Amino acid sequence: MTRASILVTGSSGYLGSLVVAELAGRDDISVVALDVREPAQRLPGVNYEVADIRAPEVDAILARHRPRVVVHLASIVTPGKDSNREFEYSVDVDGTRNLLEACVRHGVKRIIVSSSGAAYGYHADNPDWLRESDPVRGNQSFAYSWHKRLVEEMLADYRAQHPQLEQIIFRIGTILGATVHNQITALFEKPRLIAIRGSDSPFVFIHDRDVVGAIVQGVDSPVTGIFNVAGDGKLSIFEIAQRLGKRCVVFPPAVLQAALWLLKKFHLTQYGPEQIDFLRYRPVLANRRLKEDFGYVPRLSSAEVFELWRKARAGKST
Repeated sequence: MTRASILVTGSSGYLGSLVVAELAGRDDISVVALDVREPAQRLPGVNYEVADIRAPEVDAILARHRPRVVVHLASIVTPGKDSNREFEYSVDVDGTRNLLEACVRHGVKRIIVSSSGAAYGYHADNPDWLRESDPVRGNQSFAYSWHKRLVEEMLADYRAQHPQLEQIIFRIGTILGATVHNQITALFEKPRLIAIRGSDSPFVFIHDRDVVGAIVQGVDSPVTGIFNVAGDGKLSIFEIAQRLGKRCVVFPPAVLQAALWLLKKFHLTQYGPEQIDFLRYRPVLANRRLKEDFGYVPRLSSAEVFELWRKARAGKST
């Protein structure tokens, strides 16, 4: 019997490499790993393809492998020092468009897309718990948030125009795991944590293995749709500081905004005054649909996965 082909974009990234490794353990599928760079390690039985997600070669790769499912993870999550908005847009938005066009041309049955809670945007009037039915309002001032919004709007157009291409969209919370290091964990590594007066700055976390578990389940699930991916519960910045044994320095919003404006003007930080909204209006994701409709129950709550990360971090520093 011919094995179904599953193609994973962004396959050399942190999340992509975990997904490829999990899928590679199955004997009923053939895994195609696509990334702009060579993988650090090649797994037996995996077909590796090197191409830019924006390039015409993507069409030829899909034509060659004829994947039944495409798992789309390629995006700019943490921009490099030499990055710019034009480049990030071209990868996140134009690259996704290029992939979707190829999926339709070559009869892909399903696409699984890693979106983000950031797609909801950082707004004062966000509800306490965001549901999938709430509007996607990613802020233009945050490239990642804005691009996730644009990609989701594009996906909505494709659902209307190309219903034969099934979609699963995962709006993922802050990913944590024993070895995760990203912009969020960098905030927690500071000697003191920054808080903004009048805001608890809530965080919802999801274990990296739970994200992989949901994605892999999506390959075979009869269920399609949009799902928030987050552990149960949330932690405020003050609870996080307490668990880390650190103090929070609480700034009035106007003071922090002025300080960031000045620091960015003199190229002393990459963050601008808009960053205060990132901290004080954090989207908090309700996961009921993930558990009840999609059928995936995260193994760890927000607090539990944070403790796993904290203990792993403490072990490294001893």
